[in-house]
Amino acid sequence: MILSGKMIHERIGKDIFIEPFDPARLNPNSYNLSLADELLIYEDDVLDMKKQHRTRSIQIPDEGYELRPQTLYLARTAEFTRTDKYVPMLEGRSSVGRLGLFVHVTAGFGDVGFAGYWTLEMFCVRPIRIYPNVEICQVYYHTLDGDFETYESGKYQNNTGIQPSRLYLDFLDNS
Repeated sequence: MILSGKMIHERIGKDIFIEPFDPARLNPNSYNLSLADELLIYEDDVLDMKKQHRTRSIQIPDEGYELRPQTLYLARTAEFTRTDKYVPMLEGRSSVGRLGLFVHVTAGFGDVGFAGYWTLEMFCVRPIRIYPNVEICQVYYHTLDGDFETYESGKYQNNTGIQPSRLYLDFLDNS
């Protein structure tokens, strides 16, 4: 079951945390998150799953920044979120999608217990100008049936910034 906006508001500070929180961003069954003022792009032409890759940071000025097609941009939400009881899910806003901007390529599924900023994998079908602090996506929450353990450790838990892929860690010999 998906929580209503009223239920999200009721759970804020208890088992759903969104910092900063603005009640004006509540929707009937989600909450709008905004874009921070930084992007990362990979500098390598070929991305190898077994390797850590160099990235370059780009500041998004108040007058906006133009994204180009055929480039993957990593960004993050301005809000830190945490949930101890619900499964968080991330989706782009329909108004943003209708401009041809994909806000997350595949990683919209969160784990119960995730705490951090959401890294956004942004890709556009045609040039588009983006701005810091625009409401770029929405988070919604599912209830979870059965006993569960919360996500406490992992490659991206308690992050403080944009997180490039850490898939290469899965290939390291831990013996």
